[in-house]
Amino acid sequence: MTTDAISLRSVSRTYGRTYGNACGSASGRAPGWAFGRTRHRDSRRASPDDTTVTALHDVTLAFPRGTFTAVMGPSGSGKSTLLQCAAGLDRPTSGSVTLSGTELTTLSETRLTLLRRERIGFVFQAFNLLPSLTAEQNVALPLRLAGRRVPKARIREVLQQVGLAERARHRPTELSGGQQQRVALARALVTRPEVLFGDEPTGALDSQTGREVLALLRAAVDREGQTVVMVTHDPVAASCADRVVFLVDGRVTGDLAGAGPHDIATHMATLEAAPPARPTVLTSPRPTPHPTPGTGTRPEGRPC
Repeated sequence: MTTDAISLRSVSRTYGRTYGNACGSASGRAPGWAFGRTRHRDSRRASPDDTTVTALHDVTLAFPRGTFTAVMGPSGSGKSTLLQCAAGLDRPTSGSVTLSGTELTTLSETRLTLLRRERIGFVFQAFNLLPSLTAEQNVALPLRLAGRRVPKARIREVLQQVGLAERARHRPTELSGGQQQRVALARALVTRPEVLFGDEPTGALDSQTGREVLALLRAAVDREGQTVVMVTHDPVAASCADRVVFLVDGRVTGDLAGAGPHDIATHMATLEAAPPARPTVLTSPRPTPHPTPGTGTRPEGRPC
């Protein structure tokens, strides 16, 4: 069995006003994040006729099973597009994306939807909880949508895992922002996904609450062997990961392993000032290894 949970090979993604609607809605209109123009926030490389842009350019990248990877880069570098292609939310224009050996780019929309529902978890900056449902009902929603039995013990287990066992019957309006994000995390974990994707999961939270959510993500990796891929702008959040991958103009430009917030912030400042011409592999001056899965301990001086 492959040791990579997700693998991208030579992935490119081009958007344009007349480009197809591979990731569009049933009505044929692509959602806002998928309909590329040169003014789009994910538009990097415009063609001379101003009709197409390349959001990802020949990206080859692997996310090993049971690891925590953060993806960073300047605004408009392709971070969210990378996450969407890796998670099967968007189809690359060319290249290959595999989830534990399953090729995503050749699946029909129906099979891709089923795969996302059963094998992939999502946590976004917006909590996306249904206000009329309680915390436990929101957590159970993915199972109900899949037509699967909802084991009450599993719902209690994931709510306990995120520290909300006592809030199971509260509705979102009765929960703080951090608690709502923890419900969203429990909902993502309830199906035991092979990969958990986070798009700025702490972006709407204060620093303390954000660290609590990051600690839960870190624990999911260390104790449960979960694979986590997180897009973030925050060096402190990125320092919770085993590895930080950097993108500039839709290309992977570097990789930091075991880095602290200062080293990550310094490298980000370098990228924003003058992106490197060639991809580089970087090593933190003082790499701090993450604990062995199952130990439940963290090195001193790290935020999560």
